[in-house]
Amino acid sequence: MSSTLLELTRSAHEEVERLERLVVKDLQNDPTSNKDRLFQSHRVRNMIDQISSTTHKLVEIYEDNDSARKDEIAALGGQTATGTTNVFSAFYDRLKEIREYHRRHPAARVVDTTDEYEQLLKEEPPIEFSGEEAFGRYLDLHELFNKYINSKFGEPIDYSAYLEVFSQPQKIPRKLKLTRQYMEYLGKLLEYLIYFFERTEPLQDLDRIFSKVVTEFEEDWASGMVQGWGDEAQDNGHVPSQNTGIDLDYYSNVEELIEVGPEKLKEALAALGLKTGGTVQQRAERLFLTKNTPLDKLDKKHFAKGSRGSQQNGGVAAPQQTDNSKEVALMEAKLEKLCDLLQETIVRTKENVEKKQALTYEEMEAEREEEEEQADSESDDEEQQIYNPLKLPMGWDGKPIPYWLYKLHGLGQEFKCEICGNHSYWGRRAYERHFKEWRHQHGMRCLGIPNTKNFNEITSIEEAKQLWERIQERQGVNKWRPDLEEEYEDREGNIYNKKTYTDLQRQGLI
Repeated sequence: MSSTLLELTRSAHEEVERLERLVVKDLQNDPTSNKDRLFQSHRVRNMIDQISSTTHKLVEIYEDNDSARKDEIAALGGQTATGTTNVFSAFYDRLKEIREYHRRHPAARVVDTTDEYEQLLKEEPPIEFSGEEAFGRYLDLHELFNKYINSKFGEPIDYSAYLEVFSQPQKIPRKLKLTRQYMEYLGKLLEYLIYFFERTEPLQDLDRIFSKVVTEFEEDWASGMVQGWGDEAQDNGHVPSQNTGIDLDYYSNVEELIEVGPEKLKEALAALGLKTGGTVQQRAERLFLTKNTPLDKLDKKHFAKGSRGSQQNGGVAAPQQTDNSKEVALMEAKLEKLCDLLQETIVRTKENVEKKQALTYEEMEAEREEEEEQADSESDDEEQQIYNPLKLPMGWDGKPIPYWLYKLHGLGQEFKCEICGNHSYWGRRAYERHFKEWRHQHGMRCLGIPNTKNFNEITSIEEAKQLWERIQERQGVNKWRPDLEEEYEDREGNIYNKKTYTDLQRQGLI
């Protein structure tokens, strides 16, 4: 029954649709903890992978390279191998096949796969994390840290300081980046971060992220804008700051360069392949020559033994070195992108390391157990549904307030305010308070009415307008009238109002 190609196609489409519905249903649930979030992400990722594999099978069926689907559709129409059409014989052959199937399987029943797929939502996929990673909360870079501090390109620092510098490969001298030891270290570091990112963010498309990084890198590399790899300063003789640690642009003469110190001068000269012996004055003069003079134009006497010959005979290895440089630079670009994506995890790891340095082993174990118990209790509390048949308001603790408090404040009374856009206020206290709040003030401002005490308890727009008109009329009766109320006094001490005084003065009687 299910061996026909059309039936396989139908069942594949059904499986894809069912998995899509399950993905939507799973993502609608908010995870309560980091552990639940990881389980949900990996479940969804597994279902997406199943959808992709099933879709590839459907594409192969529809391409029909072996014409099996075409022959089966033709057989349903009654076409035989010779090209003749016999619909009835095809129909009865199919009917015979169905009867024969049910005769061999009399107890066959329709299998409801809904329950089987629903179990996927409760599945907890196995995710491998070390104890230090704490189920994806922290990074575990101890092995790479040991490689770093025991290498030539590294420096003796503690683990917390390493968490700050491992994401900054541009600080490492360029000469040391082309060594095999650094390339192996960088490859393992990149491999670990990719594996960690895939475990903690399974829904992210890392291939698409890296493809964008490669595109931007190729453009920057072609224009020489890659940080730490942009110019061939090592070939043209200028002193790059990332190689020597000394930027000669800041020094105008040899005396200023002497103040750097003999050790730093020696390191800078060694990085350029120059002689490192002599007094501090001689070292500074030798290094200062490279500020404006390319290395290939310097006198041979300034170079250490073997360094000059290696430059002259390096023509064959130059293309290989360029390829290695580009490969290392691309790996560094990917590393920086991953560190940007995992920035929160890196900061959290550093804080955890600094915190652990002040704790004993027993305190660390007790704290870890306490965090696990707290996460379990929070998930259990959130899974319990709050019983609230009276639909009482929620208090500060997220639980319904007591019923006596609900009755005391009159929260069952509803007050509507037309000025506020028919907004409802529950309880007398909230109703009286709302006259001074922004919503009511905005409504009064839209009506062109000042929000004064005269309009308290007024919630109807019509009543507010009528009251405002009466107030304006009353203000017109009691308005100050200077012609009648302003007083003037003549020389004899007689008192007149302004109008009378002006008339008498105009007639010359005063």
